[in-house]
Amino acid sequence: MAGEPRLKRTRNMGVVAHIDAGKTTFTERVLYYTKRTHKIGEVHEGTAVMDWMEEEQQRGITITSAATTCQWNNYDINLIDTPGHVDFTMEVERSLRVLDGCVMVFCAVGGVEPQSETVWHQADRYHVPKIAFINKMDRIGADFNGVLNQIREKLGANPLPLTIPWGSESDFKGVIDILTMELLSFDESDQGGTVARSEIPAEMQEEAQAARESMIETLAENDDEIMEAYLGEEEISLKNLKAAVRRACLSLKLIPVFAGSALRNKGVQPVLDGICDYLPSPLDIPSVEGVNPTNEQKELRQADKKAPLAALVFKVQMEQGRKLVFARIYSGVIESGAEVYNVTKDKTEKVARLLRMHANKRERLKEASAGDIVGLMGMKLATTGDTLALKDRPLLLDNIRSYEPVISVAVEPKTVGDQEKLESCLNRLADEDPTFRMHIDEDTGQTIIRGMGELHLDVLVQRLKREFSLTVNVGQPQVVYRETVTREVKLTESFDRDLGGDRQVGEVTLKLTPNPRGGGNTVRIDISDQDLPAEFTDVIKQSVNEGLSSGVVLGYPVVDTKVEVTGVGYTQGTTTELGMRLACSTGLRKALESAESILLEPVMKVEVVSPEEFMGEVIGDLNARGGSVESVEPKGNTQVITATVALKRMFGYSTILRSATQGRAIFSMQFSHYDASGSGK
Repeated sequence: MAGEPRLKRTRNMGVVAHIDAGKTTFTERVLYYTKRTHKIGEVHEGTAVMDWMEEEQQRGITITSAATTCQWNNYDINLIDTPGHVDFTMEVERSLRVLDGCVMVFCAVGGVEPQSETVWHQADRYHVPKIAFINKMDRIGADFNGVLNQIREKLGANPLPLTIPWGSESDFKGVIDILTMELLSFDESDQGGTVARSEIPAEMQEEAQAARESMIETLAENDDEIMEAYLGEEEISLKNLKAAVRRACLSLKLIPVFAGSALRNKGVQPVLDGICDYLPSPLDIPSVEGVNPTNEQKELRQADKKAPLAALVFKVQMEQGRKLVFARIYSGVIESGAEVYNVTKDKTEKVARLLRMHANKRERLKEASAGDIVGLMGMKLATTGDTLALKDRPLLLDNIRSYEPVISVAVEPKTVGDQEKLESCLNRLADEDPTFRMHIDEDTGQTIIRGMGELHLDVLVQRLKREFSLTVNVGQPQVVYRETVTREVKLTESFDRDLGGDRQVGEVTLKLTPNPRGGGNTVRIDISDQDLPAEFTDVIKQSVNEGLSSGVVLGYPVVDTKVEVTGVGYTQGTTTELGMRLACSTGLRKALESAESILLEPVMKVEVVSPEEFMGEVIGDLNARGGSVESVEPKGNTQVITATVALKRMFGYSTILRSATQGRAIFSMQFSHYDASGSGK
């Protein structure tokens, strides 16, 4: 296959984890050891290459996923560093959609934290093979084996340690490679760049041998070749062991695990070797499948530059008013200056420039082919989830799952003259971020922005100031509710009157039934026994969907409701489309009122990690907020409290928690589900 040697040595992978596990610190070492950079950037100093946005440098967190390319042992590694905060989980989602493998970073003290679970399950949804790096082995409370147990218990995964720590906390000195049975030391004089291999110290021999035997037993349980050799008590070569680890990793049976401390420059190079040895190349993943829109047939595209083009837009970034589109090419070739067909939008666009990205820097390319992750300039219409292909060989790939925003605030410019500029800037930000929405409230005329959390909206407001020189006033955060029905209702609605000199006639019978919570909406038109033209069916379906977008309690979208159209009054030559539309929308509104619609509010899963002496204050405060404490578990010398609390009661919680615990407790929060509002109204 053309380009196969290059593709075999290509790795498209991401670095994902809970916030503050050390993803960006790890990524900075990867860039330094692969000679992509000549100086290690530090998150706490605001000099990390991958955290290039001013907001990221000031806050010390990753906000937007950044892509780069580096080389290690003649392998090309396309790497994406993703955010860890739950407010920016969409950045992780769309990155994992186009990546072939990932490195999960765990804190040796914190272990498997809430966002670790979220990104793990996101990776599982896309069948992304993983290797794990247990970071911060130098921190007080570091527990390598404890994190392995949490991976088994909380994630249901089967970890396979390939390096184990030599010492821990302040005594952490290096790692032991249990495949080669060697001690790896990292020279502090060149920031860990030189790796020395030597004999395992006598005090570690027994532990290393036990770890190796456990590794071989685990491999034997998951690989027939190793099982045969193990039962036959044969010596298993390093090559065969590595091949078995690779097979188990690609099939998602096992997770290769490495130990280290990125900040202390120890243990990163073995992970780089693991990326090359165990994570998949574009040739190892199944051929991408899509639907040909011309005949609705499924088609496969192989990872081959000679195959027809198939590429997925997974990220859009606005830079000085120009759109930069990130795309993963699954098959075929894109050339600079060429035209590509946007299958999703049914439009042809020109690629003015083709770029290889390095955070916010880039280099121009003449062409890119299967397996590449590139930036495209000049495309005006492309948005996240669009498929690019050839006009005569179209293919529509699966879109990227998005998330519904749960919090909103009203914003207004400092001067009335800036209102138009505000709307334009907000639309640009919405082009970048599928979880950010804006609209003008028809009743108040206010500009409302919605997002995934307080931090998400705060970052967007700050970006308005920094990038667009636009200062805005921001209202208090508001909860984004939903509405649903609580009982079954059936009614018939007729419409018959003159509008604008024409008689409009229509009649429809509707039945509304509550769906289970989280079941979504169902719209069925069950009138197969009636002779109704197709255009009337379309009008009815469109009218119902429009009616469900705004409920009768406070005008929020209606969810978890089944709408059945069980009959229509249709007379040829008399019934009109407008009459049917008005009968349907009026009938649906009356049915929603009769079905006793109620508000549903977002409920959050909250996890608080607190010293034991503050347990009473923390649990008492959660109870006072109407929360339901689900579990309290010890973790080292702290307690982990898990609870569910209505979002409206969690505004400003971080300040209250700091005060109650002398700043020693931390918390994380993510959307759990919608449930009936306490007031019912």
